[in-house]
Amino acid sequence: MPANDDFYGYPEPLREFATYKTVNGSSPKTVSEYLLDLRTFCRYMTLKRKGVPVDEESMQTADISGLDWKFFDSVKESEIYEFIVYAARGRSNCNATKARKLSSIRSFYKVATVKLRKLENNPAKDIDSPKKKKQLPKHLSMDECVELLSCVKNDPDSRTRERDYCILTLFLNCGMRLSELCGISLGDIDREMKSLRVLGKGSKERVVYLNSACREAITDYLKVRNADPNLKERENALFISRLGKRISVKTVQWMVKKYLGEAGLEYKHYSTHKLRHTAATLMYQSGNVDIRVLKDILGHEQLNTTQIYTHVSNEGMEKAMENNPLANIKIKETKQSEEKS
Repeated sequence: MPANDDFYGYPEPLREFATYKTVNGSSPKTVSEYLLDLRTFCRYMTLKRKGVPVDEESMQTADISGLDWKFFDSVKESEIYEFIVYAARGRSNCNATKARKLSSIRSFYKVATVKLRKLENNPAKDIDSPKKKKQLPKHLSMDECVELLSCVKNDPDSRTRERDYCILTLFLNCGMRLSELCGISLGDIDREMKSLRVLGKGSKERVVYLNSACREAITDYLKVRNADPNLKERENALFISRLGKRISVKTVQWMVKKYLGEAGLEYKHYSTHKLRHTAATLMYQSGNVDIRVLKDILGHEQLNTTQIYTHVSNEGMEKAMENNPLANIKIKETKQSEEKS
């Protein structure tokens, strides 16, 4: 399989791997993350085998451009374990980050052995992933959602108020990913504005249904968007920047961070992905949405990914405790007098 010129600077085996993943539907972001992890691994291996101390400077300058399939064939399971240890101690990577790096190495060797058939041995196949710390998804409360939307709606200095309000409304109501939102085009919205199409992970398309709040926000924004003098000809993106082009991921992240700060929520370190968690949690806990329906709304591949939202809220636990039939039972102390004869 020919290597793609978009992966210039990486050794040939990694370029072939990246080309394979791209052709088979992986998103550019996913492929880029694979390559960054594999580059770190290759630099580490190069330095260790040369006997050069592994530090921040040497990791930045290590030359891996000449690595070939013979090099990857020589990698041992023990060396991958050593790399994971380095990731923890030398780079302070948490278990989730170490697991991601190992997943990238696993994916490379699986493609190299099973699909490309460049290698026979897979040194990563029997290595267990580091256990990830189980955390409940952080989310905004209903009151915090209202406060956040109010900050945008009532910002007199904003020149993109309608756009930003629409973006936050879609995040909080539809639970879509950041990349999905930025990728929406005008043609993705149906004529009756009851639904829109988004392109999710693995280039999988799904339909997201719109409620009245979303329809109203989109309608108000389109009036401003279509009258924007900076709008570039033939630009079909729903959300556009001040330059009249499709809005970038970074612009949306900056905008969300800005209004979270104005709503007094910056101390919670929320992000665009926390808004997705918020939509999912509110739909499940307050909207009584079935977990299987929620799975399809969020675009999850597996149901167990969605089940993190089935956690019971603090309010629910407090109510359950109060409803315990023993909650109001108070045993009176019986005083017994002792008589001595």
